[in-house]
Parts: sequence; C-alpha cells; structure tokens
Amino acid sequence: MIQRSSRLEGRFALVTGGSRGIGRAIAERFAADGAIVAINHYQDGDAAAEALEAVREIDARHDRTGRPHRVVEADIGSPTAIKEMLDGVIDDWKRLDILINNAGIQAATPGDGFDHETFERIIAVNLTGQAYCAEAAIRHFLQRAGGGVIINTTSAHEVIPKPGFLAYSISKGGLGSLTRTLALEFADRGIRVNAVGPGAVMTSMNDGWRHNPVQKANVESHIPMGRAAEPDEIAAVYAFLASDDAVYVNGQTIYACGGITLYGDFKQNWAS
Repeated sequence: MIQRSSRLEGRFALVTGGSRGIGRAIAERFAADGAIVAINHYQDGDAAAEALEAVREIDARHDRTGRPHRVVEADIGSPTAIKEMLDGVIDDWKRLDILINNAGIQAATPGDGFDHETFERIIAVNLTGQAYCAEAAIRHFLQRAGGGVIINTTSAHEVIPKPGFLAYSISKGGLGSLTRTLALEFADRGIRVNAVGPGAVMTSMNDGWRHNPVQKANVESHIPMGRAAEPDEIAAVYAFLASDDAVYVNGQTIYACGGITLYGDFKQNWAS
C-alpha cells in the first residue's frame, strides 16, 4: 500500500499517458503525496476510468475525499488536441503546477527500411508532442508566481542505442536534449525541468516478454540488479523530482534502470 505523504499537498499535476503502466503509478503516487491529478489517455477510456477510481480509493484511505481529480482524453501526437487539453485543465483547475510528459509509444523501425507513417507517429507522440505540452505548461507557469515543474519520461535508450527501433531511440535522445534546453532557458524563472529514464519495467509496453519466463529471464540477465522494475518503484523517482526535496535539481535525467546504463558487460574485465 502506498503510504500517505504531504509533500505534494495541494499541487495540481497533469500526467500524460496516465491510464496504464508508469503513468498510472505516477498518478497514484502523486495522489498519495497530496496532489490533485489529471489522467490523460487516448482511446483508452476504460483503463483511464480504472486509474481514476484507483486514485479516488487512495484519497479515501488517506482521508482526502472529494478532490477534483479528472480524466482528460487527448492525442499527444496532435498539437490541436494538446492545446485543448491544457486549456481545459487550466480553465477547470485555474492552475497547473506539475506536468508529467509521460505518453509514449514504441514500434520497430529498422534503419534500413521502416514504415514512414509509423516513424512519424512515434516522433509525434514521444518527442514533438512532449515539446508542445511543455510549451503550453511553461506559458502558464510564466503567467503566475511560483513557477512550475516539468518531468519528461525518457528511457535508458536516451543514451544507449536501440538498433531496430530508430524512431524510439531518436525520440528518447531528443527528450534528453529537450529537458536540458528548457531547464537552462527557464532556470531563473522558477521552472525546473528534469527527466526520468526507466529501464525494463513490468508494464503492458513490455508484454512481449514480461509474461514469458524464458524471455523475462533473458531480459533480466542484462540488468545488473538482476530484475525488472515495478511501476511504483519508478513513480517514486517522479514524486521526488516533483517535490521541494528536489528544489535544486534541474536539467537532469535520473536513470531508474537497475544499472543498465552502467554497461554491465564491463562488470567482468574483458577489455584489459
């Protein structure tokens, strides 16, 4: 059970891609820490409704009933839909304190021949859509006192190539640059921009291996800590970065990857 905390008390957070996996875990963790959350989804209404119910159950356990959590449907690959979503959330709540740029998709795009529509869709959702969300949030942050927080979901593949998944690799590398650029641009305006880079996590995006013991063991054999992460373990990193505990952390990617970015093949000295 997620323990009650007050470190995000009264703050309003929008979580894109919040109906499943890491996004849902973030919404639940933020609610336990006192935040009011908007759960974004696209064509995933049943899962989003379940996520909202889970958030409300957390509120009930922690004596915080009646808070204005909400579900918002928007295609993060569409600039028009993004504007409508941000405008609607801010009009409803009258403020936004935290943007979690979490929406993302993945599909094979081999470098020697990929479906162009698939390639462009991945870049639109994973990278340019995140930039449009950040733009809208920053404009709001600049219009009021107190600034705001943006946290982007990158990946261990922000720095580790993923052959055969060119668009995904580009999008995650680009998100790292987006994070650092915006952090530097607005560092003196009360706006912090950071990122979390997960590794292998037990979510539906990884259904290709997580339910197959042989494939799961193969994946985990490449993780120095020896296991994949649970979504709530990743969500805890977002809660830290969103809170005042991280008030002096800006422009950083925190790799919550079980050590994948440590280049585990070098644990045994084969190079010298």
